[in-house]
Amino acid sequence: MTGSRIASLGHYQPAKVLTNEDLAGLVDTSDEWITSRVGIRTRHIAGPDEPVDELAAHAAAKALAAAGLAPSDIDLVLVATSTAVDRSPNMAARVAARLGVPSPAAMDVNVVCAGFTHALATADHAVRAGAATRALVIGADKMSDVTDWTDRTTCVLVGDGAGAAVVEASGSGEAGIGPVLWGSVPEMGHAVRIEGVPARFAQEGQSVYRWATTQLPPIARRACERAGLTPADLAAVVLHQANLRIIEPLAEKIGAVNAVVARDVTESGNTSAASIPLAFSKLVEQGAVSSGDPVLLFGFGGNLSYAGQVVRCP
Repeated sequence: MTGSRIASLGHYQPAKVLTNEDLAGLVDTSDEWITSRVGIRTRHIAGPDEPVDELAAHAAAKALAAAGLAPSDIDLVLVATSTAVDRSPNMAARVAARLGVPSPAAMDVNVVCAGFTHALATADHAVRAGAATRALVIGADKMSDVTDWTDRTTCVLVGDGAGAAVVEASGSGEAGIGPVLWGSVPEMGHAVRIEGVPARFAQEGQSVYRWATTQLPPIARRACERAGLTPADLAAVVLHQANLRIIEPLAEKIGAVNAVVARDVTESGNTSAASIPLAFSKLVEQGAVSSGDPVLLFGFGGNLSYAGQVVRCP
C-alpha cells in the first residue's frame, strides 16, 4: 500500500446571489436577525436549469485543469450529495458523462454534510489499496431544491455549490491524506433531516448546536492525533460550513491556535456536502495556505455523522 494526496482543488457556485435583504422580502426576517444568529450575509442559488451534476462537473473540471490532467486520467468518480433528484443514473455517472471520463468506477456517497470527508477517505483507501489510480472526489448540493422558502429558520441557512479534489498516489509514498476518524449518532439522526414528498430540509437547531460544540472537539483532536500532529500544528481548519455560531466555538475548542479558520459560510451559506471542498478551494485560491501545509477537514451534520482527517495542502 502507498500513500495518497490531494493533487488539486476546484470549486463552482451559481451566478445568482441571494442576500439577507432579499430574504427579508420573502419571510419575516432581517439582515440583523440572520447575521446575529448564523453569521451568513449571502448565498448562491442555482436556477431550475442548473442541476446538481452540472454544478459538480464545473468544479471537477476546474480541479482537473489545476492538476494538468485530462478526464481519461481518472478511474474513480465519487460524488457526495444528498440532493440528487433521480435514483439512477447516479450523480457520479452523470458527472463522468459530462466530463467524458471513460469507464470509471462511479459512486455516490450520501452522508449529507459529512459527505465530502467520507468520500475523500473512501478515495484515499481505494488509491492506497491499488483499486484506483486517480480519483475525482466531489461534494455538490443544491439545497435550494429541498428548502421550504416560507420557513425562516431554515431558508436563511442554505446555498448551492460544488467543490472537487483530485486524489492520486503520493509520489513520496507518504500520506498526504491522514487516517480518517469517522462515526455517527444514529439514534439522533432525526436532528437533521431531508425527507418527505416533496423532500424538505429540517433540523433541530439547538440539539445540533449542543452536539457540535460539546461532542465534536475531542473527536477532531483525535483526528489530528491519528495524523501524528497536535491542533497547534495545523495551518488551517476547514469545518463544515453550517453556521458561524457553530464554526467559531468548535474551532476554538479544538485548540488550533495557529490556524486559519475557514469562514466561507458568511458568503456561501450552508452548502451541505459542498461546503468543505468549496471553502478549502477558496483558501488555496486566496493564498491563505501554502503547499504542504497541514489542514484539518472535519465534516458533521446529517445522520449526526462526522468524518475528519488531516490533509496536506496541494
